[in-house]
Amino acid sequence: MSTCSFTIDFRIPPELLINKTRTAIDNQGGAFDGDIASGTFTVQVLGSIAGSYTISGQRMNIEISNKPMFISCSQIESFMKNQFGS
Repeated sequence: MSTCSFTIDFRIPPELLINKTRTAIDNQGGAFDGDIASGTFTVQVLGSIAGSYTISGQRMNIEISNKPMFISCSQIESFMKNQFGS
């Protein structure tokens, strides 16, 4: 099991960010449980990716607790920043 942490800065309201995140994870057949303060998620993308997040101001702090070993932390971070970042 490999872990990684990163932060995504965003400009949209936190409620919109959470809705966008929930939709993206649901569309991949994953599970999302959270609100504008914190939560957890799992999604199947070439294996299981699981993590948690907290939101403080306009920053989403993400910790990936499980990922396939052939997907790097930087790949996950880049994908999430492209999807949800400012």
